[in-house]
Amino acid sequence: MRRRDFLVRLAASGVAVLAAQELAAQETAPPQGATSNLFDMNQEAARGVVRPPKPGAAPSMTNDQRDALEHQMRCQCGCTLDVYTCRTTDFSCQVSPAMHRDVMALVEGGYSAPEIIDAFVDTYGERVLMAPKKEGFNWAGYIVPFAAVGGGAVAVAAVLRGMHRRSEEVAAARIASASSHTGASADELARLDAAIRRDD
Repeated sequence: MRRRDFLVRLAASGVAVLAAQELAAQETAPPQGATSNLFDMNQEAARGVVRPPKPGAAPSMTNDQRDALEHQMRCQCGCTLDVYTCRTTDFSCQVSPAMHRDVMALVEGGYSAPEIIDAFVDTYGERVLMAPKKEGFNWAGYIVPFAAVGGGAVAVAAVLRGMHRRSEEVAAARIASASSHTGASADELARLDAAIRRDD
Protein backbone atom coordinates (compact mmCIF):
# COMPACT_ATOMS: atom_id res chain seq x y z
CA MET A 1 0.00 0.00 0.00
CA ARG A 2 1.35 3.37 -0.93
CA ARG A 3 1.66 6.19 1.53
CA ARG A 4 -0.96 8.29 -0.26
CA ASP A 5 -3.54 5.46 -0.14
CA PHE A 6 -2.83 4.97 3.56
CA LEU A 7 -3.42 8.67 4.33
CA VAL A 8 -6.67 8.72 2.31
CA ARG A 9 -7.97 5.64 4.15
CA LEU A 10 -6.95 7.12 7.52
CA ALA A 11 -8.79 10.39 6.79
CA ALA A 12 -11.90 8.51 5.61
CA SER A 13 -11.98 6.37 8.74
CA GLY A 14 -11.58 9.50 10.91
CA VAL A 15 -14.55 11.13 9.21
CA ALA A 16 -16.59 7.97 9.69
CA VAL A 17 -15.76 7.83 13.42
CA LEU A 18 -16.72 11.49 13.89
CA ALA A 19 -20.00 10.99 12.04
CA ALA A 20 -20.82 7.94 14.19
CA GLN A 21 -20.11 9.91 17.39
CA GLU A 22 -22.35 12.77 16.24
CA LEU A 23 -25.18 10.34 15.47
CA ALA A 24 -24.82 8.66 18.86
CA ALA A 25 -24.86 12.04 20.61
CA GLN A 26 -28.06 13.03 18.79
CA GLU A 27 -29.77 9.75 19.70
CA THR A 28 -28.90 10.00 23.42
CA ALA A 29 -29.46 13.75 23.78
CA PRO A 30 -32.37 14.70 26.02
CA PRO A 31 -35.35 16.36 24.38
CA GLN A 32 -34.93 20.09 23.73
CA GLY A 33 -35.83 22.05 26.87
CA ALA A 34 -35.85 19.03 29.20
CA THR A 35 -32.56 19.82 30.89
CA SER A 36 -30.30 22.78 31.39
CA ASN A 37 -26.62 22.21 32.03
CA LEU A 38 -26.66 20.00 35.14
CA PHE A 39 -30.23 20.41 36.36
CA ASP A 40 -33.58 18.98 35.27
CA MET A 41 -35.77 21.86 34.22
CA ASN A 42 -39.42 22.24 35.10
CA GLN A 43 -40.77 24.24 32.18
CA GLU A 44 -44.19 24.32 33.84
CA ALA A 45 -42.93 26.21 36.92
CA ALA A 46 -43.81 29.69 35.67
CA ARG A 47 -46.86 31.23 37.32
CA GLY A 48 -48.27 34.56 36.34
CA VAL A 49 -47.43 37.41 38.70
CA VAL A 50 -50.07 39.87 37.61
CA ARG A 51 -51.14 43.09 39.28
CA PRO A 52 -53.32 45.80 37.75
CA PRO A 53 -51.39 48.93 36.76
CA LYS A 54 -51.48 51.76 39.27
CA PRO A 55 -53.54 54.80 38.30
CA GLY A 56 -51.47 57.09 36.07
CA ALA A 57 -48.70 54.47 36.06
CA ALA A 58 -45.29 55.27 34.64
CA PRO A 59 -42.27 52.94 34.59
CA SER A 60 -40.92 52.79 38.12
CA MET A 61 -37.28 52.06 37.26
CA THR A 62 -34.67 51.99 34.52
CA ASN A 63 -33.67 48.84 32.65
CA ASP A 64 -30.49 48.60 34.73
CA GLN A 65 -32.47 48.84 37.96
CA ARG A 66 -34.89 46.20 36.65
CA ASP A 67 -31.98 43.90 35.80
CA ALA A 68 -30.53 44.42 39.31
CA LEU A 69 -33.94 43.48 40.72
CA GLU A 70 -33.98 40.28 38.61
CA HIS A 71 -30.60 39.36 40.13
CA GLN A 72 -32.41 39.13 43.48
CA MET A 73 -34.97 36.57 42.27
CA ARG A 74 -34.29 32.87 41.65
CA CYS A 75 -35.51 31.32 38.41
CA GLN A 76 -38.02 28.58 39.23
CA CYS A 77 -37.04 26.20 36.40
CA GLY A 78 -34.84 24.12 38.71
CA CYS A 79 -31.50 25.75 37.98
CA THR A 80 -29.80 27.73 40.73
CA LEU A 81 -29.51 30.95 38.73
CA ASP A 82 -31.21 34.26 39.22
CA VAL A 83 -33.83 35.33 36.65
CA TYR A 84 -31.53 37.73 34.80
CA THR A 85 -28.64 35.26 34.48
CA CYS A 86 -30.89 32.36 33.48
CA ARG A 87 -32.72 34.29 30.78
CA THR A 88 -29.51 35.70 29.31
CA THR A 89 -27.43 32.51 29.37
CA ASP A 90 -29.78 29.51 29.17
CA PHE A 91 -31.88 29.90 26.04
CA SER A 92 -33.67 26.57 26.54
CA CYS A 93 -35.38 27.87 29.70
CA GLN A 94 -38.95 29.06 29.25
CA VAL A 95 -39.49 30.04 32.90
CA SER A 96 -37.04 32.95 33.25
CA PRO A 97 -38.40 34.79 30.17
CA ALA A 98 -41.94 34.43 31.59
CA MET A 99 -40.77 35.79 34.95
CA HIS A 100 -38.98 38.61 33.12
CA ARG A 101 -42.20 39.52 31.28
CA ASP A 102 -44.01 39.68 34.63
CA VAL A 103 -41.29 41.94 36.08
CA MET A 104 -41.47 44.23 33.04
CA ALA A 105 -45.28 44.45 33.31
CA LEU A 106 -45.05 45.35 37.01
CA VAL A 107 -42.37 47.97 36.30
CA GLU A 108 -44.56 49.46 33.56
CA GLY A 109 -47.49 49.33 36.00
CA GLY A 110 -45.64 51.67 38.37
CA TYR A 111 -44.71 49.13 41.07
CA SER A 112 -41.53 49.73 43.10
CA ALA A 113 -38.80 47.12 43.61
CA PRO A 114 -40.03 46.07 47.10
CA GLU A 115 -43.60 45.79 45.78
CA ILE A 116 -42.44 43.60 42.89
CA ILE A 117 -40.43 41.39 45.25
CA ASP A 118 -43.49 41.05 47.51
CA ALA A 119 -45.68 40.15 44.52
CA PHE A 120 -43.27 37.37 43.49
CA VAL A 121 -43.02 36.11 47.10
CA ASP A 122 -46.84 36.03 47.28
CA THR A 123 -46.93 33.88 44.12
CA TYR A 124 -43.87 31.60 44.54
CA GLY A 125 -43.07 31.82 48.24
CA GLU A 126 -39.71 32.83 49.71
CA ARG A 127 -37.89 30.28 47.55
CA VAL A 128 -38.05 32.87 44.75
CA LEU A 129 -35.52 35.02 46.63
CA MET A 130 -31.79 34.52 46.06
CA ALA A 131 -31.24 35.51 49.72
CA PRO A 132 -33.84 35.30 52.49
CA LYS A 133 -35.43 38.50 53.77
CA LYS A 134 -33.64 40.04 56.73
CA GLU A 135 -36.41 39.48 59.23
CA GLY A 136 -37.39 37.04 61.95
CA PHE A 137 -35.54 33.73 62.06
CA ASN A 138 -33.85 34.52 58.72
CA TRP A 139 -31.42 36.75 60.64
CA ALA A 140 -29.77 33.56 61.88
CA GLY A 141 -28.59 32.88 58.33
CA TYR A 142 -26.84 36.22 58.28
CA ILE A 143 -25.48 36.27 61.85
CA VAL A 144 -24.49 32.66 62.62
CA PRO A 145 -21.68 32.35 60.02
CA PHE A 146 -19.99 35.53 61.26
CA ALA A 147 -20.47 34.52 64.90
CA ALA A 148 -18.92 31.12 64.13
CA VAL A 149 -15.92 32.73 62.42
CA GLY A 150 -15.52 35.19 65.31
CA GLY A 151 -15.78 32.40 67.91
CA GLY A 152 -13.25 30.32 65.98
CA ALA A 153 -10.83 33.26 65.85
CA VAL A 154 -11.13 33.77 69.62
CA ALA A 155 -10.53 30.04 70.24
CA VAL A 156 -7.47 29.99 67.95
CA ALA A 157 -6.07 33.10 69.67
CA ALA A 158 -6.57 31.47 73.09
CA VAL A 159 -4.82 28.27 71.98
CA LEU A 160 -1.91 30.22 70.48
CA ARG A 161 -1.58 32.32 73.64
CA GLY A 162 -1.52 29.14 75.77
CA MET A 163 1.10 27.54 73.52
CA HIS A 164 3.27 30.68 73.75
CA ARG A 165 2.95 30.77 77.56
CA ARG A 166 3.82 27.06 77.78
CA SER A 167 6.92 27.51 75.56
CA GLU A 168 8.10 30.36 77.81
CA GLU A 169 7.65 28.15 80.89
CA VAL A 170 9.59 25.32 79.23
CA ALA A 171 12.38 27.73 78.24
CA ALA A 172 12.58 29.05 81.84
CA ALA A 173 12.72 25.50 83.18
CA ARG A 174 15.53 24.64 80.74
CA ILE A 175 17.49 27.72 81.81
CA ALA A 176 17.06 26.82 85.46
CA SER A 177 18.11 23.22 84.78
CA ALA A 178 21.09 24.27 82.67
CA SER A 179 22.17 26.80 85.27
CA SER A 180 22.31 24.14 87.95
CA HIS A 181 24.33 21.79 85.70
CA THR A 182 26.76 24.27 84.15
CA GLY A 183 27.32 26.73 86.93
CA ALA A 184 26.25 29.63 84.64
CA SER A 185 24.00 32.31 86.01
CA ALA A 186 20.40 32.64 84.86
CA ASP A 187 21.28 35.99 83.23
CA GLU A 188 24.10 34.39 81.20
CA LEU A 189 21.86 31.55 80.09
CA ALA A 190 19.10 34.00 79.09
CA ARG A 191 21.59 35.94 76.92
CA LEU A 192 22.78 32.66 75.37
CA ASP A 193 19.17 31.64 74.67
CA ALA A 194 18.46 35.03 73.06
CA ALA A 195 21.56 34.71 70.88
CA ILE A 196 20.49 31.24 69.76
CA ARG A 197 17.00 32.51 68.88
CA ARG A 198 18.49 35.37 66.81
CA ASP A 199 20.55 32.84 64.83
CA ASP A 200 17.44 30.80 64.08
